[in-house]
Amino acid sequence: MRHRGVHPKDAEYFAKDQLPKLATAVKELSWLLGRGYSMKAALTLVGDHHQLATRQRLAVGRIACADGKIAARQAKCISLETLKGREILIDGFNLIITIETALGDGAVFDCLDGCYRDLSSVYGSYRPVEETLPAIELIGNLLADCHPKQVHWLFDRPVSNSGRLAGMVQQLGDAHNWPFTTETTDRTDALLAESKRIVVSCDSAILDHTAQWCNLAREVVTRSVPDAWIIDLKG
Repeated sequence: MRHRGVHPKDAEYFAKDQLPKLATAVKELSWLLGRGYSMKAALTLVGDHHQLATRQRLAVGRIACADGKIAARQAKCISLETLKGREILIDGFNLIITIETALGDGAVFDCLDGCYRDLSSVYGSYRPVEETLPAIELIGNLLADCHPKQVHWLFDRPVSNSGRLAGMVQQLGDAHNWPFTTETTDRTDALLAESKRIVVSCDSAILDHTAQWCNLAREVVTRSVPDAWIIDLKG
């Protein structure tokens, strides 16, 4: 089985000598977003100005955020201590892939809104990797310490192996007697955005619409993957 691993160009794209330029790009993009520019137009403008490679642009786009949205997201973010007895709804692919990336020594970015994000994209296809089960174990162990009432995982049905991954999560949950349930659905993003339960996701569009969320990916990586490659471009 393969690893989630490091992209072959990331050591070059995110080397120390690249970070000041990328941090400046994050500031400029955030400024433009705060003044109503679309992400696509603003990222093209900033990326062209700094002659950024495609993956560098992707990273800058995931890190940047307008000040108003940062404040709004952080106001809705709740701590692990408040999860006891609560119902949680998890964006399955979003959470697991970030932890897989951290475990596989891939680049994880400390974003302006406090989220940890990676550069992986599912695009209709997913395969479990060596880090998949360890990632689920780390997530489950941390949640078990928080004693939630129920943890419901959502996976995008159109993505290949979504049912297989949901089965892995359910099987591991049953083995540990964790309060896990899983579901594959065509409406993952909508269900998360509309939910009144505590949502676990780092998808910006979901965070802007959901009522409450928990920054679980950051908590898992910080507590359980101390050697993760964290790139901080907040300046």
